[in-house]
Amino acid sequence: MHLTTQDPLLRVEGISKVFRSGEAELVLFENLSFEVAKGTMLAIVGQSGAGKSTLLHILGALDRPSAGEVYCANFCVNSLSEDAAAEFRNREIGYVWQFHYLLPEFTALENVAMPLLTRGQALSSAEKEASRWLREVGLEARGHHRSGELSGGEQQRLALARALITRPQVLLADEPTGDLDGRTGELVFELVARLHRDHQLTSVIATHNLAFARRCHRVLRLDQGTIEEVAPESLSA
Repeated sequence: MHLTTQDPLLRVEGISKVFRSGEAELVLFENLSFEVAKGTMLAIVGQSGAGKSTLLHILGALDRPSAGEVYCANFCVNSLSEDAAAEFRNREIGYVWQFHYLLPEFTALENVAMPLLTRGQALSSAEKEASRWLREVGLEARGHHRSGELSGGEQQRLALARALITRPQVLLADEPTGDLDGRTGELVFELVARLHRDHQLTSVIATHNLAFARRCHRVLRLDQGTIEEVAPESLSA
């Protein structure tokens, strides 16, 4: 379904997430509602355990809310079947996590090509596209190195290339700089910002780094089960 210029790309309506263990019930968050316009870079901040990762999983159809609905391009993500959700993730969502989940037995080129290969794309065309994306993230010379031979910053750049090779509309990044030293984290954030801009992405970034969150278009703070918008410039670096 096509969006009008007024429609948000992502729309979250009253979602809750409740975990149950026997008689016990943990309400992680409840009745969260917000919208994300196409082209926005949105930061989600909050303490560890506030539910940032779970929220990203729900936005990306990796998990389902206990209540409420999530819409992407005007269709309800959490009503999709397992197969349809997998197709949605492969077509529309790019993921980058703090721990990159690269496949250590494969080269950098093979890791980046993997999402296209799982679609059934021919090896030669998938590797050609993967090579282009390695250039995009500055790793062209490392294409035939196994992922374990790369530095932490290089591995995260590789994960970005893998996430975006399918040309998704939405980039979800969960603490993408959290496992990196300050300077390397800065370089990775700059790369995320450039890729967001150059490829007209809509990006949702969970981060505890308030200096990075300040540089996003919008910031939502998840705290004690609720969410509120805060001005980026109000965050202390």
